[in-house]
Amino acid sequence: MKNTNVLIIGAGVIGLTTAYSLLLEGYKVTIIAKEFSPNITSNVAGALWEWPPAVCGYHSDLISLDRSKDWCMTSYDKFYELSKNEETGVFIKEVCFFFRQPVLENHFHSTKMNELKGKVKGFKHDSTIIQDENINQNIGLIDAYKHEAPMVDTDIYMEWLMNQVVAMGCTIQQREIKTSLSNIEHKLLDDYRCNYLVNCSGLGSATLADEFMYPLRGALVRIKNIGKNAPKLDKAYCVSFDEETREQDIVFIVPRGRNTLILGALAEEGEWNLNINLDNYKPIREMFERCKEFLPALRRAEIDENEPVRVGLRPFRRENVRLDWEKGTRIIHNYGHGGAGVTFSWGCANEVAQMIRAQIAANSTVSIAANNK
Repeated sequence: MKNTNVLIIGAGVIGLTTAYSLLLEGYKVTIIAKEFSPNITSNVAGALWEWPPAVCGYHSDLISLDRSKDWCMTSYDKFYELSKNEETGVFIKEVCFFFRQPVLENHFHSTKMNELKGKVKGFKHDSTIIQDENINQNIGLIDAYKHEAPMVDTDIYMEWLMNQVVAMGCTIQQREIKTSLSNIEHKLLDDYRCNYLVNCSGLGSATLADEFMYPLRGALVRIKNIGKNAPKLDKAYCVSFDEETREQDIVFIVPRGRNTLILGALAEEGEWNLNINLDNYKPIREMFERCKEFLPALRRAEIDENEPVRVGLRPFRRENVRLDWEKGTRIIHNYGHGGAGVTFSWGCANEVAQMIRAQIAANSTVSIAANNK
């Protein structure tokens, strides 16, 4: 493995986590990317670990969904380990999910609940959570459950990840690729003297690999979580995207680190414009008001004047996550994680390492067989 070099395209949470896993196994790794933290989608991410599909919805491929459940549990365990080190920016807190009808009467929500309740820590299904958490009882919520979950301060975490891979010997280069990877595969492998190429370019894969990629625009309002004018919150609160009505009625309230609270969320398909904020875009104001209506204790909370809103483009594709070899190439694709990049990151990274390990073993077997003829 020390003689195996891997080129990774993309330096978001997927690219850096993949690099970490490969470096840990002894591969030599180079990362090239157009942009780096903090100027990437990974820093905007809500970064609440969720059992798939995430609250922003839009997960349509059942095969991908089934695989993603293994990926997210690998990440769940890894984030618990990382939370022991404050420098990672990973915290374990309670998250509460709320519903407009009894969970057990809705096939989608009951299936998700029954799958996750035996896998997460601190699970409890009880409608009294609505009253206990002082949620507005006049907005039609009638059921709830809660459990422990990782919540990641992305600014700290992305810096930590980058520092880790650099310390492990990863080479980093800023470079933009503007053409299909399959067309320049051999040139890239030759230029970087690499044996394999891993595409972790997220939404960039619309150019590099997949014309069916599209953005699902999201936005988060950032408020101060310091206990002044509003109580300091140490839990997350969510009302999921409604797959039937497909209305923008998501509630997403998550502690970010120690002193910030993020409120969301939007899920706007096919929207590329990032220049939206509280002043110029009504849906963000409506999103903010929806969160305050849901949790009245936030009505007097102070907005972070330094950065009131973050906007990002979740990298979606029609068949959801792509994690596979491109036939006839030495390219592994690892993209299309939508709103669950952080949740899937460690599971997908481990699978990439397994795929390369298996390929090396297969090549070795073929080589030995050829030499024995």
